[in-house]
Amino acid sequence: MSRGPVAVAFFGSGPFALPILDRLAGMPAVRVVGVVTVPDRPSGRGGRLTAPPVADRARALGVSLHQPARLRDGAAASLIRDLGPEVAVLADYGRLVPPELLAIPRRGFLNLHPSLLPRHRGATPIPATILSGDREAGVSLFEMDSGLDTGPIVAQARWPLTGREDAMALEADAALRAAELLEATLSPWLAGERPARPQPAAGMTVTRALRREDGRLDPALPAVELERRVRAFVPWPGTFVDLPDGRLAILRAAAAPSQPGDEPGLLVADDGGVALTAADSRLRLLEVRPAGGRTMSAADLRNGHPGWLGARVAHA
Repeated sequence: MSRGPVAVAFFGSGPFALPILDRLAGMPAVRVVGVVTVPDRPSGRGGRLTAPPVADRARALGVSLHQPARLRDGAAASLIRDLGPEVAVLADYGRLVPPELLAIPRRGFLNLHPSLLPRHRGATPIPATILSGDREAGVSLFEMDSGLDTGPIVAQARWPLTGREDAMALEADAALRAAELLEATLSPWLAGERPARPQPAAGMTVTRALRREDGRLDPALPAVELERRVRAFVPWPGTFVDLPDGRLAILRAAAAPSQPGDEPGLLVADDGGVALTAADSRLRLLEVRPAGGRTMSAADLRNGHPGWLGARVAHA
């Protein structure tokens, strides 16, 4: 390993990256020479420009901040060369890094990915972990190559799931564990004591970016799958059903047994509240929000909208 602190450039944008940047900036063996993140973007109804979370954190840490609009041009390459990193660390950056940038740091790029690679490569590993009903979650530290999360693995951490986590909680947990993994692994890796190993061919899956329509609940599916969607799609795209009187967002739910006479696709009274009948089961609604209304319990929904009982869910 090089004498003195190692020059590291950090690439990140979203909340998952924050604990990792914090931990990296606090490591005595490391000198963060710059943070690269995405440009500010319009947000909210007014379209006000909003900085990505990592930009605000970099400013608070007093680290040089860079927000290139494009990576595939000479300006971005010059920027990275001028920073002079020996290695770059990437977490939740949100953009593909072209090969010409990957080649600039002498030791290359390390990526922290919230799954047990090669499972759940791609854009949405946290939701995919919940949707798949995985019994354990994990984070992987790997050396980046030109493929999509295909590089050799340096280290992994794994832990059991309770089956009650939503995507926000799982992401927060994974971020802290990723920061710990990086701190424990970076110096040995730089010293050549933690060689990377190729990813296994077996067990590979690839995820994609989520769309708003993914949040529409299909009552033809079993309630256990619908309940996973409710947890997996927090905060985006959320889950909902369309009823004759408007859209109903479903914020929390639980799978329950079906009752005699159930047919999929109806809102029905259920133990003082409301349930959505599904395939051979019911999705018991725990917390909901009618379009334009406030967040409420299913019991409040039943009391405030008694005419919704028996309503049929619209299909896409």
